[in-house]
Order: sequence, then C-alpha cells, then structure tokens
Amino acid sequence: MLKLTHDYKFWFVAGSQFLYGEEQLKNVARDAEDIVKKLNASGKLPYPIELKGVMTTADGITQFMKEVNYNDDVAGVITWMHTFSPAKNWIRGTKLLQKPLLHLATQYLDKIPYDTIDFDYMNLNQSAHGDREYGYLNARLGLNNKIVYGWWGDEEVQDEVASWEDVAVAYNESFRIKVCRFGDTMRNVAVTEGDKVQAQIQLGWTVDYWPVGDLVEVVDGVSEADIDAEYKKLQDLYTFNPQENSPEKFESSVRYQLREYLGIKKFLDDKGYTAFTTNFEDLKGLKQLPGLAAQLLMRDGYGFGAEGDWKTAALTRLLKIMAHNDRTVFMEDYTLDLRKGHEAILGAHMLEVDPTIASDKPRVEVHPLDIGGKDDPARLVFTGADGDGIDCTVADFRDGFRFISYPVDCRKAEAETPHLPVAKQLWTPKVGLKKGATEWIHAGGGHHTVLSFRITEEQIHDLGTMLGMNRLEIGRAHV
Repeated sequence: MLKLTHDYKFWFVAGSQFLYGEEQLKNVARDAEDIVKKLNASGKLPYPIELKGVMTTADGITQFMKEVNYNDDVAGVITWMHTFSPAKNWIRGTKLLQKPLLHLATQYLDKIPYDTIDFDYMNLNQSAHGDREYGYLNARLGLNNKIVYGWWGDEEVQDEVASWEDVAVAYNESFRIKVCRFGDTMRNVAVTEGDKVQAQIQLGWTVDYWPVGDLVEVVDGVSEADIDAEYKKLQDLYTFNPQENSPEKFESSVRYQLREYLGIKKFLDDKGYTAFTTNFEDLKGLKQLPGLAAQLLMRDGYGFGAEGDWKTAALTRLLKIMAHNDRTVFMEDYTLDLRKGHEAILGAHMLEVDPTIASDKPRVEVHPLDIGGKDDPARLVFTGADGDGIDCTVADFRDGFRFISYPVDCRKAEAETPHLPVAKQLWTPKVGLKKGATEWIHAGGGHHTVLSFRITEEQIHDLGTMLGMNRLEIGRAHV
C-alpha cells in the first residue's frame, strides 16, 4: 500500500493536581503507565501510545499541547482524568491544540473495593467527577472531541480507541493529500465541481491541474523491461481471459495499460501526489482510457476520481487510509433493480473499480469502450462481495462541504453480466432503497461514491466532525 507520510503515534497524559500530595501523584503516574503498557500490548491498537506524564499545571499543559502540534509523528492526544483536575488549567493548552483529542473516561479499577475503600482510594480514583469537570471545559470550548467511556481493559473500549486512532490518522493525512487532475471535469456536469481553495483551507486537500500531454511523455518513457516485470506479476495474480481477442491484441492492450499504470505512478510519486483524476473527454496522446491502470493504482492505495471528480479522488485516498486499504473502493451508482423484494443499486463504472472487494479471482479482459474514442482498454472484471458496508460522498454547497453517507447491505450480483464486462457490486441502503435514495437525492449527493466494507458509521461521523463538514448520516441513530 502507498505509505503514510509519517510513522504515527499518540500521546497519553493523565490529569491531576498537587492537592493530594507527591505520593498520590506517583500513584497516578504508575497507574497511567500500566494502562498505556497494557493497551499497547492488547494487540487492538493500530498505532502505539506513548505516556507523556501527569499534567498538573496550566503552563505544563500548554507546553505539552504546543509540542503535540509541532510533532508531525503525533496524530493526536488521549487524556485521562485519574483524579480531579481543575479544568481552568486546560483552557489555554486545549485552545491551542490543533490535532484530534480523545477523552478516555475510565477508571483504573473496574470495581469498587468495598472491603478496603478509604479516603486515600477516593483521593486517587476521582474520574467519576473528574471526567465531568474536564468534559464541561471541552464542551464549553466547542471542541467536539471524542469521548470513550468505560473500563480501559474491556475489549469494547479498546476497539473504540482503535477505531478513533484510525480516524485521527486519516485526519492528519487529509492535510497531506494532493490530487493530480489530468484534464478538467467532464463538460457540463455540476456535481463534480467544487471550491478547491476551500477544500485546501478546510480539508487540507491540494488539487492541481496537469496537462495530459505532460503525462503522455512519462507514459511513453516507460521501459519495456518494466512492463515485462509487471506483466508477469499480473499473470501471477489474476486470470488472463483473452476471449475473442487475438493473442497479439490482448497482450498489446494489457501491456499498454501497464505502461499507463507505471507512467501515472511515476508521475504521481515524483511530484508527491496521492490521488488523481482522469477524463475520457481529455485523452490526447493516450491510446486508451486508463482502466486496468487506475484499478491497480487504487489497489496500491492511491485515490481516484473519474471525469475529473477531485473530491471523490481525495475521499477515496482518505478513506483508504482510514481502512488500511481494506475493501474500500471508488464506486458509482450505475443502474437499479426496482422489483419488489430485489430492490438494489448495481454499483460499477466504465472501468475503474479496484479489486480489493472482489469475491472471485479477477479476470483481465479486453473489450471495446463505447465512449472516449480510444483503443479497446484492458480492465479487471470481477464480482463484489457480501457483507455490511457504508457508502459515502462529498458534495460542495455554498454553505460548506456536505458529507453524505448511509450504511448498506452489500451482496453479489444475482446473475452474471456477459455483455457488461466490468467490476460490479450490488447494495441496498439499510433504511431501504426508496427511503435511502430519496434522502440521498434530497441532500444533493452525487453518483460517485466511496464504498467500504471496513469503515463504520461512527468513524464516518467522527471524521466529518473532525473536518468540520456538514454531515447527513442517513439512517444513523443518535446522530
């Protein structure tokens, strides 16, 4: 997978004060160290936690938050109020914090030691009211921080922390996403447009245009030896299915897609881009619309948007980061099944859905493409999977970016499509096709989406909150 920009970690601090004496502060540090050690050893967390001490003063907290901001390896902060920590001490530092914050509302022990409990125990274990003091301050600051409540040793709590870590890392990486647009958006299409300046201000996405001719030079410069190596890899991974094509035509088409794959990858990597768009209306100098090429790049973790859709390209990259590139793909609402008992959306695109959701071994095939006026492109053809998923899109309105999503039931297509040789996935919104699609359309959600089997509704909610987007979460309870 395309690497992240940093080896991320999270800093952990416990809140306390001097009121209880030095011995109790040592106990706070001891317990915090034990929690961090055991959370790291749990095998649940995708990124490690480092204990950074016990916070007792406003100056100390402020300095700590400054260090968080300027350490690029630190993706966020986890705080724990072991004792009562007067929240005025946290005001300045918290106001300065520019990274995600998780308030772990927990207690060192998961029970009340009735036989031994005394005032020393009470002085040390004050999270029951310390959390409320600290929570008031964060609420008053309008922080929209994450709160995970429960005993830290429970798997459910550890899973919640792990889930949030993935979101927090995605948030940090969002400000490092660079989208390369080969060509402009498809002519006369509205939903793929958007304010690139506001996207960079709010979401961190840099969006640049490059002429297709500049890409052509790089594509044409790919060596035959490099194509040979990729061709062998492709044969090992997928089934070659020439069908009615001559061996020469099949191989030529596949090799050209691999030329595009290597050329686009070099272009992106050399210039620091992690996502890209293409447009079948702007292919001057290219022999084929990138199909297999785009699929392989997305398989590798790059973001992609068709027809110049830079918002979906960036979103694909962002959600692939959050999902560790697990079953998270560019998609399009393609056609419908409106029969009673079969209501569903068939998702596909002309060529570009990546194979991380394939339930069968993808086949490399070459077929005509009745759009774009170029040579017949090679592509991967496969059937999607069964399972729970979530479908998301970003739309741009004058009052801000709108993050639209709904959970979906995914399933394989009910039959083969011999005359539609594309990657395909069937899904139905969990609230029902009629209600889900109606609310999606009312909200202004576009036809290009990102579909994920890995990401949860809560993660989408948390990500939208962190990025300050307007959220429409169709069918989600307790929004």
